[in-house]
Amino acid sequence: MSVLTPENLTIQPRRIDFGLPDPLPRHWLGGDPFKTHFFNAMSLLFPDGECFFIDSVRHFRDQVTDPQQQALIKGFIGQEGHHSREHIEYNNRLQALGYDVERLTQPVRRRIAYANKHLSPERRLAGTVAMEHFTAIMADSVLRELRWFEGSDEAMRRIWRWHALEETEHKAVAFDLYMQVCGDRKLLREAMRFSTWFFLRDVTRGVWHMLKRDGHQWDVRLWWRGMRWLWGRGGFFSSLWGAYRDFYREDFHPWQHDNEALMRDCQREFDLANTLRTNY
Repeated sequence: MSVLTPENLTIQPRRIDFGLPDPLPRHWLGGDPFKTHFFNAMSLLFPDGECFFIDSVRHFRDQVTDPQQQALIKGFIGQEGHHSREHIEYNNRLQALGYDVERLTQPVRRRIAYANKHLSPERRLAGTVAMEHFTAIMADSVLRELRWFEGSDEAMRRIWRWHALEETEHKAVAFDLYMQVCGDRKLLREAMRFSTWFFLRDVTRGVWHMLKRDGHQWDVRLWWRGMRWLWGRGGFFSSLWGAYRDFYREDFHPWQHDNEALMRDCQREFDLANTLRTNY
């Protein structure tokens, strides 16, 4: 395990009843269809993707002898498994609104099946490391920038902050394991290029489908505002560029992006909320 990983880090899945609205508000993020469906489209990727992450890490866990690293791997698997279950419920709400969840998730399952059949365990773990970096830098932005969920339904804001917190806690687990069992940086960079392409394609496809079902697919102004929100100055994606690019450095480690203080603040936020619910 890298010396950059916080020494006192523990990883435990949080069992939280988010009380997701049923039915889900169609445009739960400030009434904005584009922003809402951007996060909805990401949710569609998580159940199958996180099962793939778990399998890729579990394949190598027997090679780990350090008890602390074993504990972090166990926590990683627990958190990712719980994320998958929560997003299945979330995605069922989307299905109930008339979005074709099966159609949108089928390509992801086919791609994972191909990877499991044709790619080596090292390449599958490299793909997990790449996507964990992607989710980690987005998670940091979600925790740090409250503006992304301005006007959001409260339950939806909480589920995304919870997910972001746990992605931050375990952001280096797959990376540290990969560096121990393989360590090929060239393979990591290749995995990141492929992962970036498929992630952006899948999310765009999901947004397009849901806007089409809403009757907004040809709303030029909506798309223009949405693309500025993503890629304009200070946008959700454009603000991540520096952190994304760091992954390609030879000496990169996820905890070089030191957001431990932010993580601890958010941990206290959820611990306090859980205490208040327990007392009342």
